[in-house]
Amino acid sequence: MSTPKEGTGDDGEAVDDAVRALLLLMPRLVGRAKRIPPPEALRSFALAPRHLSLLSYLLFDGAMTVNELAGRLEVAPTTVSLMVGELSRQGILERREDEADRRRRIVTVVPEQRPAIAGWLAPGAAAWRTALTPLSPEERRMFVNTLLAYEAAVTVDGR
Repeated sequence: MSTPKEGTGDDGEAVDDAVRALLLLMPRLVGRAKRIPPPEALRSFALAPRHLSLLSYLLFDGAMTVNELAGRLEVAPTTVSLMVGELSRQGILERREDEADRRRRIVTVVPEQRPAIAGWLAPGAAAWRTALTPLSPEERRMFVNTLLAYEAAVTVDGR
């Protein structure tokens, strides 16, 4: 990084220097994430990054409704319903009646696919654990909030 500029705060690092570093880093991160191939058992399903987010929620947080998934993914329930239908037809997800309310459908990963999906998520999860473990809870929260703020700032017309 270059020499700090005036008015850069107590840490001496210029915002522009940090922006430059991140502009160079982000394409490499995205490129590496895209190169993580799905496991052999899932390759024939043509899964996309949007599927990875949905599957992550179901794997880490357990079964949930389409509306719950839509809220977490911040997309319309119809979008999630289409993805769930597609993945259900492929034998990756299943929908079942909610025992507490038979009008609702619960979505879950089929047991046979759980190991392959967990294997697909494992490299990314391990890398994040390595990066985040040395940080304090407050620093982790700030890091996640910073990424969320970046996402919001680059979002154009809700896309």
